[in-house]
Amino acid sequence: MSRTSEPGRSVASRLSDILFAFDFEHTELTLSDIVRRTGLPHATARRLALELADVGALERGADNMFRIGLSLWRLGTLAPNAEMLRTTAQPFIEDLGTALHQHVQLAVLQGDRAVVIERLSGQNAIALESQVGGLLPLHCSGVGKVLLGHSSPDFIETVLGGTLRRYTSRTIVDPEVLRKELAYCRATGTVVVREELSDGADSVVTRIVDQRGLVVAALSVVVAAGSIKHQAVVPQLVSSGIGISRALGWRPGI
Repeated sequence: MSRTSEPGRSVASRLSDILFAFDFEHTELTLSDIVRRTGLPHATARRLALELADVGALERGADNMFRIGLSLWRLGTLAPNAEMLRTTAQPFIEDLGTALHQHVQLAVLQGDRAVVIERLSGQNAIALESQVGGLLPLHCSGVGKVLLGHSSPDFIETVLGGTLRRYTSRTIVDPEVLRKELAYCRATGTVVVREELSDGADSVVTRIVDQRGLVVAALSVVVAAGSIKHQAVVPQLVSSGIGISRALGWRPGI
């Protein structure tokens, strides 16, 4: 029996099922898609999806496709931790964007994905599919690897023991290779990912640490493959990561 078919589940939990049916790979869903991804009865899914659309949490287009609504995104920006991170990081992101003219993005861990909470894009930066609020896989995105590498050993093994999707021909799906890369992330606080999530896009990433010494976010620069030397980006990126971390209260030695 699926969780969604269990008796006695609250309306709130069923609404949550519908909202979290959307992700980075499924930003637009038909009603049939929602039924399939949630396991809810068709009539229930339709009623709840239309109610969510009525209050702006979902949008229903003329094509009958459902999308996440603006009111839900506005509500999400009120989350205190994310907003504090965004506000603290903003000047550093702007400086990086001005200097590098590439995508600069900030991401945090949400469940078993990384969610982009801020991005600044250069005018001629490579086109990306992901958006602010989009979810990225942990095993093959740059920000995901930094966040995963600094997670608990149990969580790392859960992720590596699951299905590791191959997004491009360069996606690393070998758990042993990933364990070594995650160990490097922990040792250096940085990682370079080459065309693992999207063909033609590389990312250079560093960690963000809070006053407790915990990694709470990842800061990345996304560039067109071969357009820039990765090592030329690392010093400025790491310096920005340290600056954000210090602004959050982190001090060396914690």
